This record gives sequence, C-alpha cells and structure tokens, in this order.
Amino acid sequence: MSEAILRVENCCTWFDVTRGLFAKKQIVKAVDNVSFQIFPGETFGLVGESGCGKSTLGRTIVKIYSPTSGKIFYKGEDISTLEGARTKAFRKQVQMIFQDPYASLDPRMTVGEIVREPMDIHGLHTAKEREERVVELLQIVGLKPDHIRRYPHEFSGGQRQRIGIARTLALDPEFIVCDEPISALDVSIQAQVINLLEEIQKKMGISYLFIAHDLSMVKHISDRIGVMYLGHIVETGPSHLLYSKPLHPYTRGLLSAVPIPDPRRAKERRRIALSGEIPSPINPKPCCPFATRCPNATEKCFQAMPPTVEVDGRQVACFLYEEGG
Repeated sequence: MSEAILRVENCCTWFDVTRGLFAKKQIVKAVDNVSFQIFPGETFGLVGESGCGKSTLGRTIVKIYSPTSGKIFYKGEDISTLEGARTKAFRKQVQMIFQDPYASLDPRMTVGEIVREPMDIHGLHTAKEREERVVELLQIVGLKPDHIRRYPHEFSGGQRQRIGIARTLALDPEFIVCDEPISALDVSIQAQVINLLEEIQKKMGISYLFIAHDLSMVKHISDRIGVMYLGHIVETGPSHLLYSKPLHPYTRGLLSAVPIPDPRRAKERRRIALSGEIPSPINPKPCCPFATRCPNATEKCFQAMPPTVEVDGRQVACFLYEEGG
C-alpha cells in the first residue's frame, strides 16, 4: 500500500471555556487523542453524533484551528511547523467544502468572482486563463457558463453547494475535507452531490475526508470509516466490514438506528437503544467515554481509557477486545 497522504497522530484540540477570573478552569476536549491515516485517492468517512468533534477535527486538519497537542502530517510534513510560503502552498493543496452552502458564499460577489478568488489569491494563470478556468469548473460541477454573472441568492441550496465545490477545485487540490456537505440539502439533491464528488475523485484522484452523520450515505462513498464519540475515535475499518460486523458497542447502536427500506427486514432487525447519560465534554474523566451508555460496561470501563487494539483488520477502542479480555 502506498504511503499515507495524511497522517493524524494523537491529535488533541481543546478549548478553554473558563468564565470568570476566579472560576475553576474548564476545558472542552473537542478532539482527544485521535489517530488515523488517509491514503492517496481514498475516501475516509468520519461519522458520529452531532457535537462529537468531527467538524473540529476537519478544521484542525486544514489549519483553521491549531491542535493543542499531537501531530498532523501531510505528505510526511508536520503541518504545525509550516510558515509563510509553505503554509500558502499547503492551503493550495488542501481545501475544504463547508456544511452550509448559504453561509459559505459571499452574497456580494458574483459566482464568477467567488470561483476565481482562490486563483487571484495564489496568482495562478493569466486573467484570460482564469476566466476560462472558471467556465470549465462550472461545467465540471454541472452549472452553465452564463451563471458566471449571477449572485448566490439566485440559486438553490444544491446549486450553491456546487458553486462551493467549483471554488474548492479552483486550485487543483489533492486533498479535500468535506464537512457534512449534504446535510443542509434536500434528500433528492444529496445523491446528486455525492455522485458529483465521486466523479471528481475518479477524474482527479483527490483524497477525501468525508464528515457526516448519515451512516447510509457514508457507507456509499467511503473506502474506510472512523466512528467518533465525544472526541475519540472508537472504531476504524473498511466500510464493508464495519457495516456487516460492527465491533464497538457504540457502532452497533448507531447502525441499528439506520432506516431499512424493506419493512420485513426492518421488522426482523433488533434495535439497540442507547440509554444512559451522555458525559459532559468539559473536563471529562479519564475513562471510556461511552461507559455511561454501554450495555457491556464493567467497573474497569469507568476507571481507565481502553486501549486501541487490532481486531479482524480493524482498530477498536474497547476493553471487550483487550488481550485476554
């Protein structure tokens, strides 16, 4: 297997939310000791409930946030050490598609100006070549050349997300973080955007980190999947294995909630209801984050953080799979 294009090692992104001069220090551990890697041309899906730290991790990778500790390597280079021209070169290769197509486009700029702006900032091509490239990008994402003079408010949500994708492609990136790019769109439009992203990947060989909470859509687009819970990745593995035989109790619970279109199969499936209190991400205890909701929890789960172990070609953080457990 080729060398990873992105490697995340023990990444932590914490936020100080202490209020008041004499208040006890309060730290939100949005991303806590996360490790994974993504290979060239691969789509790595990242799933989990809202608030689990998925988007924070994505923004840390593209250097919107700085990691509190740990390392993120892009093509073997630690991105935390990048400065000046090297940071600009990194931003050219690593781009992000944002969740909200309504908030991510400047309403005062035309579509042509929005898509051309990254090329202007990085000084790519001549003025004429930029205009030609804008038209080409709009056609790639399924929009018409005459849309170049219109403003974002004249488009639907799906069309706006296509404009955002065109802007992301303007710099010919090699890696794109897709931060829930379809969650704000109508269900009828979601599949179109997913198919577009897959077509672009086949043509350009781009690697994706695809962040979402829609498990069925993630299964469709991802080669491998990481399951995130309260800032931790609890299971990682190939898409087909993770869906056919989930290992972590949280993964099992998530998958049991995915709707099945066949009423007979849906009736036969056993639904796993996750009860119990969700721990606060502020100053969390050093124990398994899922212990309070896990049907298999033992006393050990409330006392220590489970190790991440290799099981059947997957990585799972659970005492159930600890050697001798």
